[in-house]
Amino acid sequence: MPGEWRPLLSSLVLPPAGPLLLVLLGLLLATWRKAFGLLVAFVGLLLAWALGTNAIAVGLARSLLAPVVVVQPQQVQPVQAIVVLGGGVLPRAQEYGAAQPGPHTLLRLRYAAYLAKRTGKPIAFTGGVGWAAVGAETVPEGTVARRLLQDEYGLTPRWVDDQSRNTGESAVRMADLLRRDGIQRIALVTDATHMERSTAAFRAAGFDVLPAPTNFPQQAESPWLEWIPSAHGVDLNRQLLREWLARTVAGAG
Repeated sequence: MPGEWRPLLSSLVLPPAGPLLLVLLGLLLATWRKAFGLLVAFVGLLLAWALGTNAIAVGLARSLLAPVVVVQPQQVQPVQAIVVLGGGVLPRAQEYGAAQPGPHTLLRLRYAAYLAKRTGKPIAFTGGVGWAAVGAETVPEGTVARRLLQDEYGLTPRWVDDQSRNTGESAVRMADLLRRDGIQRIALVTDATHMERSTAAFRAAGFDVLPAPTNFPQQAESPWLEWIPSAHGVDLNRQLLREWLARTVAGAG
């Protein structure tokens, strides 16, 4: 499948679009078989509500994710480098006059800086321009990450890959870069939801990987609000289901 089609197809399947399309399908079917069509639409509405809630997302995380644990700085001492995976950019941050890391990239960079400052380990960053990028003017994630680490944390990443478009490419390109300096043992920093797939990719590329997850799925609000659809609930459900689909497709392939 051409890479450009992947973001579009996944967006149509994942929430919120997937359940809403199911509602639309049900309404269309209702013109032919009313009871069946309304049932399909009702199921779509239930899915839209459920997959918009943080409570369901936290439950899915327990079911779909392999267990990951918090890593302390002392556990990072044996590794040779801290590798950070990009998670998107904000290409038109008008208040800064330059592209900025997206929320996921920012959390990963912050945690990597936290570990680097306490261990002295060098940082590597991998991330280019993803398939879903806004356009040709989009700045590569690597460029944005290098600037933020230098300006806000006083750290200069030793290795930067600004060409990779997905996790698999990141693992291969990082292997090419780090092998030149004899780097094999790494701490891998990415979201907890992304850790299982990324760890597998980097181990397949020949690295000895210490998973260093950040941004763990967790309760975000009071219990009652957890069952009401929210932006963070939709985002977390999308992450979880996207990772599940990616692992399923890779396993089938």
